[in-house]
Amino acid sequence: MTVDWSTEWFTSLVWIVGVTIAALVGCVIAVALLTRFTVWGRQFRRLAFPFFSPRGPEGWRPLLNAFAVLLFVIIAVRVQVVNSYITNGLYTALQELDAATFGRYILIFSVLSVVALAQTLLAYYLEQRLVIRWRVWLNDYVVGDWLDGRAYHRGRYTPSSVDNPDQRIQEDVASMPADSMSLATGAVGSLVSLVSFTLILWQLSGPLALAGVEIPRGMVFAAYLYVIVATVIAFRIGRPLIGLNFRNELLNASFRYSLVRLRDNSEGIAFHRGERVERGVLGTRFAAVIDNVWAIVFRTLKFQGFNVIVSQFSQIIPLVVQAPRYFAGQLTLGDVQQTASAFGQVHDALSFFRLAYDDFASYRAVLIRLTGLLDADADARALPSVAIEEGDGLEVRDLTVRLPDDGVLVDDLDLRLTAGDALLVAGPSGSGKTTLLRSFADLWPYADGTVRRPLGDDALFLSQQPYVPLGDLRTALAYPGPVTGVDDDRAAAVLRQVQLPHLVDRLDEETDWSRRLSPGEQQRLGFARLLLVRPKVAFLDEATSALDEGMEHALYTLLREELPDTVIVSVGHRSTLNQFHAERLELLGQGRWQVATLSH
Repeated sequence: MTVDWSTEWFTSLVWIVGVTIAALVGCVIAVALLTRFTVWGRQFRRLAFPFFSPRGPEGWRPLLNAFAVLLFVIIAVRVQVVNSYITNGLYTALQELDAATFGRYILIFSVLSVVALAQTLLAYYLEQRLVIRWRVWLNDYVVGDWLDGRAYHRGRYTPSSVDNPDQRIQEDVASMPADSMSLATGAVGSLVSLVSFTLILWQLSGPLALAGVEIPRGMVFAAYLYVIVATVIAFRIGRPLIGLNFRNELLNASFRYSLVRLRDNSEGIAFHRGERVERGVLGTRFAAVIDNVWAIVFRTLKFQGFNVIVSQFSQIIPLVVQAPRYFAGQLTLGDVQQTASAFGQVHDALSFFRLAYDDFASYRAVLIRLTGLLDADADARALPSVAIEEGDGLEVRDLTVRLPDDGVLVDDLDLRLTAGDALLVAGPSGSGKTTLLRSFADLWPYADGTVRRPLGDDALFLSQQPYVPLGDLRTALAYPGPVTGVDDDRAAAVLRQVQLPHLVDRLDEETDWSRRLSPGEQQRLGFARLLLVRPKVAFLDEATSALDEGMEHALYTLLREELPDTVIVSVGHRSTLNQFHAERLELLGQGRWQVATLSH
C-alpha cells in the first residue's frame, strides 16, 4: 500500500476535519442516549451538565475546551494511521534493499515525530486544563450543596445518612473529572482507531479458509470475532469488581474513621486503659478491609490473567493468517508489518472496553458515592424545621420538641423575652435542655412551632465545647466573622477580660488550638467571642461547665456588665447560675414544663 506523500498533508487535514465533525455528532448522540437510558449516565449528568452548560459559571469555555480535546484525539489517531504507512514503506525498502527510499521514509518519519510530540504535549495540557477547572467547579458545587441548608449537620438525622462525606468530597471529587476524561478520550480514540484501521486491515486482508469454507477479508473477520468473544468473557469475569471496589472504599473509610476517633479521644481511652478494646475494634475493621482486598486480588487475577492471554495471542494471529500470502509473494514484508500493526490497533480498540472495565467499575462507584451525597443533602434539607422569624428579643410560640421515636420532650412551649432578660433552662439529664436550644437554632428536625429572634450575627450560640477552627488564634477569636474586624488592641482587651492574658502575644500563631487549649480555656475563648460580637441574644449551653464557680461568676458578671441589653438563655445544672438569671424554665419530663421567677 502506497501513499502520495506530496499531498498527504492536505489529505490528512481534510480527514481530521471530517472525522472530528462526525465524532462530535456521535459524542452528542451517545451522551444524550446514555444520560437518558442508563443510571450511571443520569448520575454523570448531575455532576457534569451544570459545568458544561453555556449558561453555567464558566460560559462556553468548558465546551470549547472539550472540543479542543476531541480534536487532538482525532489528530493522534491520524498520526498513528500515517505512521503505519511509514512503517510499511520502511520495511518494504529494507526488503528491496532500496537505501534511497529508506532514507526518504526516515525523513518523513522525523517530521511526523515532531508533529506527534506537539500533539501529545498540547493534548495533555488541554486535558489537564479541563480536568482542573472541572474539579474546581465540582468541589465548589458539592461543598456548597453540603453546606446549604446545614445539610452537613441535619444529614445525620436522615434515613439516607451517608458515611464519610469528607472522603467523598476530597477523593471522589478529585477522581471524577480525571476518570471521566480518561474514559471519554479512550473510548473516542478507540472507536476512531477501530474504523480507521479496519479500513487498512480490509485492504490488506485476503480470503481465509476455515473448515473448508472460504471467508473473504478473513483478517477483519478474525480480528472482530477474536476480540468480541474475549470481551464478552472478560465482562463476565470482571463484573464483580464493581461491587468489590465500592465496598473497598466503604471499609477503608470505616477503618480510617476508627483511627481518627481513637486519636480524638486518646485521653479518655488512656484513662480507661482501653487499648485492648480499641485494638479489637481496629483489628475487626481492618480484617474486613483485608478480606475485601483479597477478594479483589483473586478476582483481578482471573481478570488480568485472561487479558494477558488474549493480548499475547493477538500478537501472533496476524502473522499466522498472512504468512501464506507473504510466502506466495502476494504481500511485501511492509504489508505484513502494517497488517500486524493494524490488527494490533483494531485489537486494542475493540479491547478498550474490556481492559477499561476495572477503571469503569471504580468510576461507577465514584458516581454512586457523589450522587449519594447530593441525595442525602436534599433529604436533609427536606426534613421538618421550626419556623424562624426575624425579630428583637426571643419569642417562642407553640413549640413542640420530640425525639426521633415521637416521644415528647417539650410540649407547646410559649416564651417571650425582651432586651436585657435572662432565662436559665434547667431540668434533669435527658430532659431535652440542649435539644431545646438546638430547636431555637433550627438544628433539630423533630420540632415544630415558631421561634422569633434576631438572625445572623445578632444571635450567637455558645456550646459546651466551643468550636475552634483551623488557623491562628485571631481567626479562632473572630469566628465566624472576618479576621479583619479584630484589631490587636480589641483582641488583647477581650482576652484579658476573660482571664486569658497569656494568649495576647500569640494572636497570629498558627497551631491546632482545639488541642493546645484546655476545655476551660476554650470556654473562656467562647466568652471572648461574645464580647467581640455583642449579639442581641446569646444562647449558652453549659458554657461554663469546665470552669470553677469563681471563674463562672466572674464571666457571667462580665457578660452582664458589658452586654446589659443582650437576651441571655443559659442551660446549666449549677444553682450558682440562678443569680444571673431573672427566670427559670424547668423541664419536668414527658413534655411538661414550667417557668418561674427567680428571686435574688
